[in-house]
Amino acid sequence: MLKHLFWIMLFLSLAGKSTAQTVQVVKFDALDALLKSSSDTTYVINFWATWCKPCVHELPGFCKMDSMYKGQKIKLILISMDFVKDVHSHLEPFLKQKKMMNTVWLLNDPDYNAWIDKVDPSWGGSLPATLVFNNKMKKRTFHEEELTFEELNNTVKPYITAH
Repeated sequence: MLKHLFWIMLFLSLAGKSTAQTVQVVKFDALDALLKSSSDTTYVINFWATWCKPCVHELPGFCKMDSMYKGQKIKLILISMDFVKDVHSHLEPFLKQKKMMNTVWLLNDPDYNAWIDKVDPSWGGSLPATLVFNNKMKKRTFHEEELTFEELNNTVKPYITAH
């Protein structure tokens, strides 16, 4: 009996240590709820795609920023604009290969005209695009370009020091 319990406990402990990334497929409503949130959390929302070279190039900076500010009221959400049909065949393998364990949503809402201005009225629709906001602080910053780690960190820093 103890032997069986040992194997069950070992299996359960290993099951929680998976390195596979799960992508949450969402409609714009999920993002809209964050955009309207009254939380004092600072959100860093990066719109990207695996087929976008500047997007892929800047991803390590976002991952570095995410680990640098662990334990603080900052939340990174990487919003993939890849095709939903490719989530298991392309997006998840990409994330696994890059060893990315960040929060990744795949936005399954192709009617861009209905929601793009809600993210930021100045957004022309190109990728990469990054929105940093904290509604409690009434602060928003939007970039429609590739960001270096230094540019990203300089954008995020004022939100952190204001807490």
